[in-house]
Amino acid sequence: MEKNIDTIFFDVGATLRYVVEDAEFAAAAEQELMRLVGAEEPHDVFFEKLNKNWKAYRKWAKTALLDVSEMELWLYYLLPDYPAERIAPNAARLTRLWRDHDGRRVPHSDVKDTLVELKRRGYKLGIIANTITETEIPDWMCHDQVADCFTTVILSSKVRLRKPDPAIYHLAARCIGSPVENCAYVGDNPVRDVEGAVNAGFGSMILFEDAGTADREGKMPTVQPNYRIHAIGELLELFPGRD
Repeated sequence: MEKNIDTIFFDVGATLRYVVEDAEFAAAAEQELMRLVGAEEPHDVFFEKLNKNWKAYRKWAKTALLDVSEMELWLYYLLPDYPAERIAPNAARLTRLWRDHDGRRVPHSDVKDTLVELKRRGYKLGIIANTITETEIPDWMCHDQVADCFTTVILSSKVRLRKPDPAIYHLAARCIGSPVENCAYVGDNPVRDVEGAVNAGFGSMILFEDAGTADREGKMPTVQPNYRIHAIGELLELFPGRD
């Protein structure tokens, strides 16, 4: 690893945490979501509409490289035909339930030990994540007692910028107080994460290879990472203790 790297930023989804399918958990989330919004349509009709709106939003966000707040997401994109006075106060909860309908999100087994050790070795740690929720990642950090490992947390739902826009990486570097050339990024997407970090001028990019050679939309990478790992714990081999 390059000697000047003193800061490591992480993606979260699929990199630090992954989805475990849980039909009962997902069904309960869907039921509560419908109750909160006062949905009167049958379950399948409601979620067919919601999924259609979600896909349209995702297409726009990936093209514009922007994300909106939770309230805007539900009021203007996902359920624009529902009463604002019912949707707006529940926007944050609705986002979490929408995420939960995919399943439970759990950290990889070696995440906590690796983060604690990297911090002990003298690295500044941060998060740069595309996410529609403003609370899920902070809540996980507190629940798993890793919040004090991170100096800076940049979420697209909070700052609106979205990976792979280099601007979100530049913002994170400024917030943590490190030149981009002193920063490394760890992510799982071989297109979005790699291109974003490289184009932002980060000193190193480490690809956590769980998604194959193409990204989830089937796009092929135009640039390559500096390193590839198959477990988060392998970062300890790349980042020795700092003098």
